[in-house]
Parts: sequence; C-alpha cells; structure tokens
Amino acid sequence: MVSPPSNVQASEKAPAPVTQYRSEVTSETGLLRQVIVHTPGPEMELVSPEAREDLLFEDILFLGKARSEHERMCSVFSKIVGTDEAVLQVVDLLLDVFQKDDARADFIDQLCRVSVESNLQAFQSDIQRLSPDELLHFALTGVSPLQILSRPLPNLMFTRDVAAVVNRHVVISHPATAARTREGIIIDTILRYHDAFRECRDNIIKLPRGNTFEGGDLLVVSEDTVLIGHSQRTSFGGVMTIARRLFDEAGVRNVVMVNLPKKRYCMHLDTVFTFASPTECAVFPPLIELTGLSNVIHFTPADEPDRLVTQVKSSLKEVLEELTGRDLTFIPCGGHSPLSQEREQWTDGANFFALAPGVVIGYERNERTFDMMREHGYRVVTAEGFLSYYDQSDWQVGEKIAIKLEGQELSRGRGGPRCMTLPFAREKEQIIENA
Repeated sequence: MVSPPSNVQASEKAPAPVTQYRSEVTSETGLLRQVIVHTPGPEMELVSPEAREDLLFEDILFLGKARSEHERMCSVFSKIVGTDEAVLQVVDLLLDVFQKDDARADFIDQLCRVSVESNLQAFQSDIQRLSPDELLHFALTGVSPLQILSRPLPNLMFTRDVAAVVNRHVVISHPATAARTREGIIIDTILRYHDAFRECRDNIIKLPRGNTFEGGDLLVVSEDTVLIGHSQRTSFGGVMTIARRLFDEAGVRNVVMVNLPKKRYCMHLDTVFTFASPTECAVFPPLIELTGLSNVIHFTPADEPDRLVTQVKSSLKEVLEELTGRDLTFIPCGGHSPLSQEREQWTDGANFFALAPGVVIGYERNERTFDMMREHGYRVVTAEGFLSYYDQSDWQVGEKIAIKLEGQELSRGRGGPRCMTLPFAREKEQIIENA
C-alpha cells in the first residue's frame, strides 16, 4: 500500500488550536496575567516640532532610547507573569487580523469615514489593495506607497486610553481628539477579528456618537465598584453611558465620578490618582485630598430603567473607604512640598502601574515620590536590579516593592507606566497584611 505524500498528510491534520485571551480585571492591583502594550516605533519619528501640539506631544522623543526604556518595562512584566504570552504587542495583533480580508475591509471603511481631513474616502479602493504589512505601516504612521498622507499615531504607546477592561467587559474608547480617533478603530478591529479574542466579542461596550471616553479615566476598585474621571478627555455623557452599561451588563453596583479640571496637566484621572495596593493610593494632593468641593459623585442603579441614584460625597477617600470597607492610605506624589508635588505630578509621579498587590512601577525621576513610597514600607529598586536579582516568587511573599523605570525619554511623552499599559487579565486581588 502506497502512503500518501507528506503534504497530503499535513493538510488533513487539524489546525493548531488558537490560544484564547480571556478578559478579566476585577481590581487595579490583582496579580497581572496579561497586558496589551505598544512599544514606540517609526510613527514616533514622524512627529515634527511644528505638528507636535496637534499630535498632543510637548516634545519630540528620541526613538531609540524610548524603545529601550519601554522594552525594559515589558521585561519586568514578563518576569512578574512568567510566560511569553504575558505581554501582547498591538503591532503583532493588528498584523494578524490584517491577514483577513473582512478585517482589512472593515478597518479601512471605518478609517475612511472618520478621516475627513485627509479625504481618505477618495482613495478607499487603493488602500484596499495594500498588503497586510503596508496597511499596518499606514495605520501606525499614515505613510504608504500611495500618494496620500495621514497623521502618525505617536500616542498609541499609551494603550491604556484605547480601552478599559471591567470584570469580563471591554469598554472601547471614543477619543476626544481627532489625533487619537484611529486608536479606537485599531483596538476595536483587533478585538472583533483576532481569533484569540473570540470569547470577548459579546462583552464589548461602545459609546454612541457625541460621547467621549479614554481609558485613563477609568479605575476598577473592585468587582462592583468603578471610578471614572469626568475630565478633559471623558465627557459627562460618556460617564453616564458607561455607568448605565456597566450596571446593566457587567455586574457593577457603584460608579464614582470624580470631576476634574478640564486641563492638560490632569487630562485623565490616573494622572492624579492610582492604586499601589488594595489599601494604598498614590495621589496628587491638591486635587484629591481637598474636601467639600462637591466634585465626587456616587451613582447607583435606580429601580426605574435609565435612571440613577445620585449622592454627592465630601471626598474621594470617604466614599472609597465606605464602599470597600478598608482604611485607605493616600501617599502624596512629590512628598509634602507643594512645588515638588506639582513638578512630579507633571512627570507622572502619581501614575504608578501595579503589577501585583504592593508591587508597582513608576518613573525614577520622581525621586520624592519614591522617598514617600520608601517611608510607607516599600523596597525601592531599579528595573535593572529587579530583573537581575529578583526571582519570580520573591515578590509573592508580601514584600512591597516600588520599581524605578528610567523613563527619561518616555516621560517626555506625558504619560507614565499606567498610561502605557492596558491590563487584559489579572488574578483576584489579595490584601497584603503589612500594607
């Protein structure tokens, strides 16, 4: 009996199963399991001094240094999680979905409809003929073999803002500025067409036209409580729409809105407030610790459809302690000097990213903030030191660690480690006894 050719045997084999990525974030500090990032690429070198403000940048970054700093941050994530699939890169995911004709067509259609200033609709059929690699490059940089140009996406490295995961649901951003509109289309295309995200497709929340939302304004306190900033980037309508959807679909029972000044220095809630552990928060005191301003509103679902019960709270600390049943410690970014607080908030001193309960990473330039973390029992180490000397299990025994990331170039983009991360899965939160 003649055996069939080897290629026939291969064709009859069942395709390899696709790893499924399950969205689940029930707190800000649960042990990280999976995170979506974007290491800065060629789009960053297309930010000109003249166009930088339109692209929401204060400065132009040195790409090589920014990439090495970002890669070191990702290495810390991989060491914490201990798996190759811990860190998902946007470019890899997007290139995967661009292999599919329907995904490319849908992405291009959405892109052309929102890119009025570039008149991309006139070139839609030409864009359809781009290869997956060419379309990926065009999506990130606005550059293609065609005689058309669009804006680059330097802000894509701030993946926090493209979406937010609440329990099992994913809230897709609706950016407030034209410079970031394409980012929402990118994450929407990835989640709806990438085979690894199949389980998430029925749990996507999108905002209607006229409402804006960016993920830096949403913090998951617990399975039933969420904070949302009403900020320069997230409208009141966006807050209300998300609150209703989370009440109806995601098991959330409390949404606390923090009304922020509509200023660039505090463009998102996480620029002035982040969790370091279940009982500790890094805060910018001038905006977070003042009381009696009526800027903290607690919403709960009402018995009547589409209505909410509203309570004005005297302070964020009061309502969080009431809802969590925990005594919270607020750690001032920049220490106790008002000038140092302003300077280090400007360089994202309050924008810590928690890798596990009591294990955080932030920019090393915020020296007084790290001094305060040390005063509150944190062992302060550099990213290089953590990668060199800590075994994967060392931080699991309850030691509190604050990791200093170099970030000299990354910080010039005006976003810290939390801004540069979209956690897609975390373990259930555990209280640290010595927190």
